[in-house]
Amino acid sequence: MTRDSKRFGDHVSRREFLVATGAAGAAGLAGCSSQSGSETETEASGGGESTATPTQSQSQSDSSGSSGGPAMLTAEGSSTVYPIANKGSSYWNSNAPPSDGEYWGSNPEEGNTVPGWEALGEPDMRLADYFASLYGFEPTGQQATPPFPTSIGLSHSGTGCQSVVDGLVDIGNSSGPITAELGWSEEKAQEEVVDHVLGRDGQPVVVSSDVYNNGVQQLTGEEVRGIYQNEITNWSEVGGPDQEIYVIGRAEGSGTDTSFRLNMLGSADAPMPGVDTRFGQNQQVAQAVQQNEGAIAYMALAFTSDQAPPIAINFEGTVYEPDRDAENTIFDSDYPLNRDLHQYTKITEETPSGTDMREAAFMNMFLTEFGQQVFVEANNYIPLPTADIESEFEKLPDQV
Repeated sequence: MTRDSKRFGDHVSRREFLVATGAAGAAGLAGCSSQSGSETETEASGGGESTATPTQSQSQSDSSGSSGGPAMLTAEGSSTVYPIANKGSSYWNSNAPPSDGEYWGSNPEEGNTVPGWEALGEPDMRLADYFASLYGFEPTGQQATPPFPTSIGLSHSGTGCQSVVDGLVDIGNSSGPITAELGWSEEKAQEEVVDHVLGRDGQPVVVSSDVYNNGVQQLTGEEVRGIYQNEITNWSEVGGPDQEIYVIGRAEGSGTDTSFRLNMLGSADAPMPGVDTRFGQNQQVAQAVQQNEGAIAYMALAFTSDQAPPIAINFEGTVYEPDRDAENTIFDSDYPLNRDLHQYTKITEETPSGTDMREAAFMNMFLTEFGQQVFVEANNYIPLPTADIESEFEKLPDQV
C-alpha cells in the first residue's frame, strides 16, 4: 500500500505498482527456478553446471551406490552458498590435472600456479582423484570422471536444511543457522546434524545505482533498521533525493533473510513492515535492484555489482566500507552483518559421526588454501582464518 494516505483513492502510487509487479516477477522467476537450479545462472557460479535436486534414491547416506561404486554426492539449499559449492562441484566433476591451465594457471606451460596445491603432497594427481583418495576412494585418472560425481541444487536455506534432515540430499547448504531456519534448539541441532562452515559472507546492504549516484553511499545501522521497519520511507530523510524508497527483502525462510533479521534487528522473526516485495534467491534480488529506481536490498557479497553497489554502514561510530583494503570493512569478521556459510550433514545410525567419506572428501577440498582462494575468495566471500579451518577439519572423519 502507499505510504502517503493522501494519494489513496486518487491514483495508484509508484510503490503499489512496484509491489504488484515485483510480486508477479517473483512468481514468474520462482516458476523458472522450480527445478532447483536447473535453469539458474549467475556470474558468481564459476561456470559450473547446475542440476535439479536429485531424488532420494540418488542420495543415499552411505557411500556406496546401487552399482557397487560410490553414490553421487548431492547437495541443495542456499543461493548464497551456491556459488561456492557449485564452482567446487564443477572443478570436482572435471577432475582436471594440475597442468590444465584453464583451471590452475594463466600459463599452461608453467603448470599449476594456485598457491597451496604443491603443499597437498600429490601435485601430479587429478583434483577429485587426490581429495577422494585421502578418504579411501580409488583414483580414476580420467578427465571428467571423478571417483564419485557431485550435484548441487539451488533452492534456499530453509529447504536445504529440511532436505538434509529428511534424507533427500547428503548436504544442506544454508547461509543461516539451522536453529533459526527450522526453529530448533541448539541441543536438537547437535543431536541431528553436523554444522560444517566453509566460508563467510559480509552480507552487504545495496542500493540501486541511481540512489548511489545521488549521494546515498553510507547509512547508519539505525537508518537501515528504520527503512525496513517502515519508519523511513523517502530517501530525502537520509540525505538522498526526494524519492520513495523501494524496499526489497529476501523470502522468509531464506538464510539471507534469517541472518539479516538476527544481525540487524536482533531476532530471526523480527517484523519488517517496510518491505515492499520479497524474492527467493540472491540472483532475483540483484536483478530487482538493477531494474528499479530508489531500491534498497540486502544480499550476499557474490551478487553485488556496479548496478547493485554495496554501501558503507556506520554501526555506533564505526564505518564499515565495501573495500577490502579499508581499515574497517564489510569483508572483516568484525562487521556486524558478517555470517557463516554452512553445509549441514545428517547424523544417522549408519553414519554416527554425521559425515561420511564422500562428504569429507568434498568438504576437505574447500578447507585448503587452494579451496579458500579459488572457491571462497574468488567468489567475493571471506576466507576462514587458520584457527577456524583447523576446527572445521576436526569435524571430518580421519583420513585413511
